[in-house]
Amino acid sequence: MKARAALAATGVGFGLWGLWLLVDAVAPAALIRLPIWLGGAVVADDFFLVPLTLTVGWLVTRWSTGPDRHRTIGAVRTTLLYVGLTTLIAIPLLVRQGKGVNPTVLPRDYLRDWLLLEATIVVAGAVVFVVQRSRFTFSRSRASSGDIGGR
Repeated sequence: MKARAALAATGVGFGLWGLWLLVDAVAPAALIRLPIWLGGAVVADDFFLVPLTLTVGWLVTRWSTGPDRHRTIGAVRTTLLYVGLTTLIAIPLLVRQGKGVNPTVLPRDYLRDWLLLEATIVVAGAVVFVVQRSRFTFSRSRASSGDIGGR
């Protein structure tokens, strides 16, 4: 019980310290815009990202119910997951590239780099998909030929 209270007090202390640093470092006009930006993030998440994720998940699930597709669904889901995560991480870099007081802060071509990363992920996912598909086809053809079990 004492450990829990100490951890709670430590967490509250760190939270208050972070709040003090925020108020000290950010202009009052920006502090007023901050809740609007956070509200926009919630709206974007609830009305864009969640429906998009549910739709893609539903489509992938419907696709996976076909014959022999259940074995390769992991490759498709993992590829989509990695593409989605890296896209969410890259969005701030893509939006802010070359803007602001110092345009040299983000001097790279982030759009090209992001597209190369996404292409690499999709190619790797396609390779895994093909390998899993060919393994399954090979094992199914051996099983149907009667070579298993010494017959």
